[in-house]
Amino acid sequence: MTRSLHLLSLLFIFGLQHQGGASRVLELSDRFLDIRKDGQWLVKFYAPWCAHCKRLEPIWNHVAQTLHNTNIRVGKVDCTRFTAVATELKISGFPTIMFMKGEEVFTFRGDRTKQDIVDFALRVSGPPVQRITRPESIANLRKAISLFFVYIGPYEGVLWETYASIAETFQPHGYFYGVAPETAREHIDFKKVPAVLVYKDTMHFYYEEPPSKGETEEERLQIVNASLHHWVNAERFHTFPKITRGNIHQTLASNKNLVLAVVEENKLEDVPAHMIEFRDMIESVIRENKDRYHNHFQFGWTGSPDLANSVAMTVLPLPSLIVINATTNHHHLPTDQLLGPTGLTPETIIHFLDTILDESAPVYGGNSFFVKLYRAFFEGKTALYDMWMGNPVLTSVLFGLPLGFLSLICYSICCADIMDADEEEEEPDHEKKE
Repeated sequence: MTRSLHLLSLLFIFGLQHQGGASRVLELSDRFLDIRKDGQWLVKFYAPWCAHCKRLEPIWNHVAQTLHNTNIRVGKVDCTRFTAVATELKISGFPTIMFMKGEEVFTFRGDRTKQDIVDFALRVSGPPVQRITRPESIANLRKAISLFFVYIGPYEGVLWETYASIAETFQPHGYFYGVAPETAREHIDFKKVPAVLVYKDTMHFYYEEPPSKGETEEERLQIVNASLHHWVNAERFHTFPKITRGNIHQTLASNKNLVLAVVEENKLEDVPAHMIEFRDMIESVIRENKDRYHNHFQFGWTGSPDLANSVAMTVLPLPSLIVINATTNHHHLPTDQLLGPTGLTPETIIHFLDTILDESAPVYGGNSFFVKLYRAFFEGKTALYDMWMGNPVLTSVLFGLPLGFLSLICYSICCADIMDADEEEEEPDHEKKE
């Protein structure tokens, strides 16, 4: 009772700070450590000087407004003032977004957009597997969520135990549901139970359980766990998502080859018409050949050419296509021999992808020491060029002053040595004259 009153008093104090404004964000202090295990908290840890934190501020206010009518409290902590919180929760970078409920702590690692943050909070606020009890709920899910996993069958056995365990692992990244066969039959076409499927982009993909070979129950559990874990990890992305610096590492974790359509969008996220046409052409290849390529490739597109250039270690023409091997960090680029005289068309793209599958396509990049060294050089050169194009005066000052001081020091040292040497050589002449 005392702890609940303490929580309410603290929330009242926090709430007063924003009573006159539109923000629903609670300003938290070191006292947050005493109440962080009470209820559900979505907290941003920031530093006032951090540019990324400043860009996140209006988005964070929208997140708080969206989650206002839920049980999730949205707050923020200034880690430069309340260092005890940062130390206790091991905050190592800004901004860091965490969701806390009881003893559980989830760290957000996606794109810092309102929808991605809200989806993350809603996923981890509930149980790892949410059970569907009404047939109409399945139709409502299809309208509300474009990607989710479903287990169909009794809540027992090897497949259910494995599914529930994997749902705990991937809960921050996806929605997981369970439904009884009689409830699912009206909306889902399945041939056997138990079954696991993923619904994404209006399509269903079923998990194929490895055939039994007379293993023990424990061995069978390990086999199914490894197989289902690999399948969920590969299927937890949309068919043709937008790839950014915030989600590319998660996408590459699927261990599929990432087929990336590279276009350019402006600050308003507008893409030129001819690049939209190219992007749509790449998307049509996977949709028309999903049975052929679905298990081998993850398709996507990016509006940030710099992201693809850093992988290719060169400036790619726009629009362009690059295929990244998630396991080896090698990449493939379509060459003139693969494209032919017509350039990139659906037919030449299919031919290009087939050469990757049969390992006859040229391979670039990798993880060798010299490749890493050159990639660091390329990224440094690119960053310096961007700085110069953005503000040549500031760039000249930042790099010119240190070089000027260094040159002055070197010149002083060298001149001092020369002067000392001249004085030493002249001394014997004076002695002779005397």
